[in-house]
Amino acid sequence: MNFMYFLAILIGPLMKVLYSFIGNYAVTIIVATIIMKLLLFPLAIHQQKSTAKMSVFQPLINEIQQKYKNDPQKQQEELMKLQQEHGYNPMGGCLPMLLTFLVLFGFLGVVYYPVHYIFGVDNASIKAACEAIGLVTTNTSTMQTALIQAIHNDASIIPAATVAEIANFNTTFFGLDICDIAGFALTPLAIFPAIATVTMFLSYFITQKLSGMDAQMQGSMKIMMLVCNLMFVTFCFNAPIGFSFYYSVSNIWQIGQSFVTYKIYSPEKFKKQYEEELAAKRAEKKKKRSVTVEENGQTVTKEVSLADANKLRLELARKREAELHKDERTTPLNKEQ
Repeated sequence: MNFMYFLAILIGPLMKVLYSFIGNYAVTIIVATIIMKLLLFPLAIHQQKSTAKMSVFQPLINEIQQKYKNDPQKQQEELMKLQQEHGYNPMGGCLPMLLTFLVLFGFLGVVYYPVHYIFGVDNASIKAACEAIGLVTTNTSTMQTALIQAIHNDASIIPAATVAEIANFNTTFFGLDICDIAGFALTPLAIFPAIATVTMFLSYFITQKLSGMDAQMQGSMKIMMLVCNLMFVTFCFNAPIGFSFYYSVSNIWQIGQSFVTYKIYSPEKFKKQYEEELAAKRAEKKKKRSVTVEENGQTVTKEVSLADANKLRLELARKREAELHKDERTTPLNKEQ
């Protein structure tokens, strides 16, 4: 099984507990999706703030990249200096996105392999059971959902207690079995991937509009997010339609969440706040301050900016270091000495 499904180890038992109260697989997927989205909501707010903050610093980053385009080392030094001085992390918005993808793959793992992740049957027993009733197929992703459907049709395989549990596992939704795969055929099942596709595009465009990303940031991010979403849409057509339930609910939630996070943390408001903070820090650096230095044996007071004051302190430290070690040997010993 794909290592990307590792969160299915947690999502599967959660869905088993929820199913014990709900009694319907499709509704269980919907409720589990909402629960996972609620758990990730604080990270969504953090991502909104990171995006707003990044939009302020993006012009500065572009300026540094252009200025030092022929000196990669200096460019990296200046970018690090910018991050340290203003306390922003360009990767701050990546964690929520990564967790969203991992949860998505976790649900994909559950709908592909429900017998293993929900009922806890080991893979060797599942394989033996499938072989026993002739469910030998090259598509291992659909083997477990086919096994559930075979048990619904009274195939007696694997331990009796598990068979009974799976036999009572309600996978129907308005008369359709959500363990089925819609494919790209015009059948009643196709309505679920179609809903997932429509909600994906709505979620994509609304999220982009309310995210606070400026035009410079949107170019590459738009392409990346669109490609990822199109990939997940293909999963809706090729995976058991239970995944379409998860993806549709997730998209609808994302639309509502975008409006809520926009209301709580308006990108325009935070962008203005960060711009004011940045302007204040720049003004502080340019602000004149009094420093006392020695010039030609005399003590002199100067009015300098913070940057110049730091340079003077560095020069003074170097002079003191040189004075302290002036009598130490600076050439290596050799045999003649």
